Amino acid sequence: MQAAELPLAGVVVLDFSQFLAGPVAALRLADLGARVIKIERPVTGEIGRTLAFAGRWADEDTVSFHAMNRNKEAVVADLKDPGELEQVKSLVARADVLIHNFRPGVMERLGLDYESARALNPGLVYAAASGYGADGPWASRPGQDLLAQSVSGLTWVNGGDRPVTVGLSLADHLLSCHLAEGVTALLVRKLRTGRGGLIETSLLEGMLDLQSTLLTAHLNKSAPDPADTLTPHSLYPTADGYLAIAPTRRDNLIQALVNNSASAPAAGPAGSESWVAEQLLAAGTAYWLEVLGEVGIECAPLRTLDELIASPEFAAIEMTQTVERPPAEPGGESLRLTTTRSPIRIDGKVLRNHRAAPRLGAQGRLHNGADPLAEAGPVDE
Repeated sequence: MQAAELPLAGVVVLDFSQFLAGPVAALRLADLGARVIKIERPVTGEIGRTLAFAGRWADEDTVSFHAMNRNKEAVVADLKDPGELEQVKSLVARADVLIHNFRPGVMERLGLDYESARALNPGLVYAAASGYGADGPWASRPGQDLLAQSVSGLTWVNGGDRPVTVGLSLADHLLSCHLAEGVTALLVRKLRTGRGGLIETSLLEGMLDLQSTLLTAHLNKSAPDPADTLTPHSLYPTADGYLAIAPTRRDNLIQALVNNSASAPAAGPAGSESWVAEQLLAAGTAYWLEVLGEVGIECAPLRTLDELIASPEFAAIEMTQTVERPPAEPGGESLRLTTTRSPIRIDGKVLRNHRAAPRLGAQGRLHNGADPLAEAGPVDE
């Protein structure tokens, strides 16, 4: 889509956030057409530039930073310098959205908390992300994905009889979705009323929302009807791989296995978990995909990332894009990276933008007179 066609075209976002949850929320807005300007400290920039997943770097920044900050601009500002802080406040006064994930008290000390920002700009949409919410005994604790997974109860849900974490930054990514959702909702209200507003969410709240069906059942305990009992979602080894079976009526699964037995020895009473596992071990994954699928039992093979990338399904969804960062010096080489695109479509079109993450201070340092909002639109490096 052309930039002007995107739904958030013309919206200016100041991104004060660091590492993952806040930057990815801002990225989601950028994918929808917003102009996102990172505000970073001098010399080192935000921590995501140097905190690398799997130790991977590209063009002096971590690959994870590139993934989370494509299609943004960047200015440098020392928020402890009164002059530069005043210039930052000048940007706040003219922006549509401010995003941050500082610990409680940081923005207040800078005079950039919600009430102070609203005094500068009554129409500002102010988005604040935290670890455990603005109130309560953990309000001052720094947020971290693994810790949020752990205290939310998710590790026991995931592991069953032993705690197991999700091997991704699940809490961070969910928070980014909720924060971006709240921002877009307040932008709609601003369009109707002229009012800005405050959106707050946390890693913990996202983890609890993820478990809403489980928590609702737990909070409203009653005896289940055995006839309606579903099998848990489970992963099973087969003769040549693994099979995932979605929750299904247990009697349907047992009947399907009885009808399509591959002559496996009985490891336990018919219908027991050990019996189900033994049946599935007697044939290959492709066999079970066919016979279980024919009777409406939803299942899928387990794939490695290499297998996924090589699959026709991955090719069909067109989930990747190539981004490019111009060279730092004239005559140098551009950086080209393959990364993911926005997972949504607008009017049937995928959302792609080929601007890579900005270099630190790509649009200048504020004490040198840089004013990105003096420009009509995105400024290339």
